Amino acid sequence: MYKAVIIGGSAGSFQVITRILSSLPENFPLPILLSLHRLKHVRSGFVEALSIKSAIPVVEPCDKDQIKPGKAYLAPANYHMFIELGNRFALSTEPSVNHSRPSIDLSFITAAQVYREKVVGIILSGANKDGAYGLKKISDYGGTTIVQDPEECQVKTMTETSLKLTKVDHVYKTEQIVRFLQTIKRK
Repeated sequence: MYKAVIIGGSAGSFQVITRILSSLPENFPLPILLSLHRLKHVRSGFVEALSIKSAIPVVEPCDKDQIKPGKAYLAPANYHMFIELGNRFALSTEPSVNHSRPSIDLSFITAAQVYREKVVGIILSGANKDGAYGLKKISDYGGTTIVQDPEECQVKTMTETSLKLTKVDHVYKTEQIVRFLQTIKRK
């Protein structure tokens, strides 16, 4: 049914991402694409922190790397992460979008264009509106959209903006997101 899961988050999303990654089996059938706001001058430690509890490998892709199932790909610090036809990454240092690089919107828009109705887009806690427009594009292309319940978020701006812009498929608490992902099948 799906070909990829893409998750965007910012302030307050790290614990949720860690919980999600720790819940996925090592044979998870899809790639997990992570576009997370992080400090651009801190180049190491984030992948390692996410990897501690994750059964699937967590890596930062290089430009033109092939996207493979069963891995979590974290947008490198200070790079936009695009998804290209042919199931590859493109990395860019173009100007920030919504004061962010990586831009969640850019990752989500390109994932929507490539995977269309076969992508799951998830927006988590965050302090700005980045990701809201990208989630709308996933919806426009027929993908499945999930927003973390704002009542559970440490910072509600990103999720509330997403809910104002898009009629999403699901508003889920962390454990509901986990259960949804655990039932996913690959097509």
